[in-house]
Amino acid sequence: MSVSAREVAVFEDSRPRLEAIAYRLLGSATDAEDAVQDTFLRWHAADREHVETPAAWLTKVLTNLCLNQLTSARARRETYVGMWLPEPLLAGDRMLGPLDTAEQRESVSMAVLTLMERLSANERAVYVLREAFGYSHAEIAGILELTEVNCQQIYRRAKQHLAGARARADVDESAARVVVEEFLAAATGGEIERLVRLLTDDAQNIGDGGGKIPARTTPIVGALAVARFLRGLFRPSPAKRNALGGTPAIYAEVANGGPAVVVVIDGNVVGVMCLEMTAGRVAALRVQVNPDKLVRATRQWPGSGHGKPLIAAW
Repeated sequence: MSVSAREVAVFEDSRPRLEAIAYRLLGSATDAEDAVQDTFLRWHAADREHVETPAAWLTKVLTNLCLNQLTSARARRETYVGMWLPEPLLAGDRMLGPLDTAEQRESVSMAVLTLMERLSANERAVYVLREAFGYSHAEIAGILELTEVNCQQIYRRAKQHLAGARARADVDESAARVVVEEFLAAATGGEIERLVRLLTDDAQNIGDGGGKIPARTTPIVGALAVARFLRGLFRPSPAKRNALGGTPAIYAEVANGGPAVVVVIDGNVVGVMCLEMTAGRVAALRVQVNPDKLVRATRQWPGSGHGKPLIAAW
């Protein structure tokens, strides 16, 4: 069945929202793109004349495709090499979706995306649709084919599971740059005491290399241990430049709504370190260096509006 220009337009109008839902559900931009494309194929094959509300129909199809993907993704993660972290998105990426409310911003933070891995597929879907997109429990019940009461119970459970997330400090782009500038000055200067003061006592450093780039397979915990690790990490050497494949430039950016260190070589994003802030200090550093999870960031980099690097040639 062919798709008319109007029906393609209907889908494209929904695409940004579908992408944002899929990313929050899957924690992967690549998987989200696949889910949205599969949704379009279902739209192409559907008897569209009998679809009364296309936006609702598309949301239901996408959500159920994502639930299926979550099941297989979790099976894959059981054999994943090292720590698994979500795929970071740079500021301005439309896949981040609406960021108007604290709940919407929180739902796309690296901390919450990581914690959502603990949720069941239905808990994750209910939480995302309710918290980030404001769907009513009745609407969610229709999407997931559950009762409204069941959806309310699932939502409460999801909130309880995520209650351990720290209260995150919202920072705008200029404030994020100040945070990263101070952090980088301490890290590259090798000042252990200064770094410790910037970190919470129970700060963590978590890295995801996906078995392709060297990264620790367990978190580093505690301000002093993290500070010592960072001092070594940011100490430049020819061996490190060779391992990276060139001389990196280091930028202060915003990723997933929070301050981030972005490392770029010849226009390719090779690392994103997201800083989780709480009470004015860094509570966690989530470092994504798996090249498979930096493809979209590299694609978005030229149009991200980034300024000059803090370190032009590390």
